[in-house]
Amino acid sequence: MNAATARIIDSHVHFWDRQRFTTLWLSDADELLQPSHLPRDLFATGWQADAIVAVQADVIPEQGVAEARWFSELGSEGAPVQAVVAFAPLDVPDALPTYLVALAELPLVVGVRRLLQDEPPELATSPEFVRGVQALAPHAFTMDLCIRQLHFPATISLVEQCPDVQFVLDHLGKPTIQTGAFATWAADMERLAALPNVVVKLSGLLTEAAPDQRTFDVLAPWLRHALDTFGPARCMFGSDWPVLNLGGGFERWIDIVAEVLADLSADDAATVWSGTAEAIYLSRVRGGSA
Repeated sequence: MNAATARIIDSHVHFWDRQRFTTLWLSDADELLQPSHLPRDLFATGWQADAIVAVQADVIPEQGVAEARWFSELGSEGAPVQAVVAFAPLDVPDALPTYLVALAELPLVVGVRRLLQDEPPELATSPEFVRGVQALAPHAFTMDLCIRQLHFPATISLVEQCPDVQFVLDHLGKPTIQTGAFATWAADMERLAALPNVVVKLSGLLTEAAPDQRTFDVLAPWLRHALDTFGPARCMFGSDWPVLNLGGGFERWIDIVAEVLADLSADDAATVWSGTAEAIYLSRVRGGSA
């Protein structure tokens, strides 16, 4: 099975509309990211997938529910958004219950994400944050883990304390590819994979690598280790558009992933292209219209 014939669920797509929402981080971002990125911009890239999981783009917290609602409505613009991962203030106990109830009223919202990548590792194991994550279980919400390599020990502790929550590791934990820290990262991945309530997105490596590292030969070992450690049934494809435009774009990434998956059986490759995302995300969509 190859990318041209596979059913593909892109498990990690961002949209942002700077006329509609406040995204403070974009003010200091690369110029390629600063304009609004809408479905029509995605379609113009040659992107190819059958379904999208739209992931929060770090708007200001008070706009998180509105962002999730907007994602849910993008089908009217032709975007095949079939699930949404929304922001939730997991570290703000007073605000969280009402926030989760509001998200639960949107049928396409199946999970949440509160970025950890630029926070001190100890946030993930603070009592307030742990309780916030545990509060996702009654809603059957997943939690996307957007971390960097230094966060692995704290993340493992968080996952251990939340056995009833399904976690999704974004971008293979953002490994420090540029400094060649493969052995440390590989050991961390093995520890995390030992916990059954975690799956991993094959995404995000193009922008973690240096320009001369954005090749199959450099990136394939990282992808293969994730596949070997978690197994195909716990790995899913993601593009990380439009952020991946900083690393060469969708075509480069899908070609690298497709070459790695060519070593798998057709069934296992299909699982990575779409089956895992279907099971983890799309199966949680609630009845009714968005």
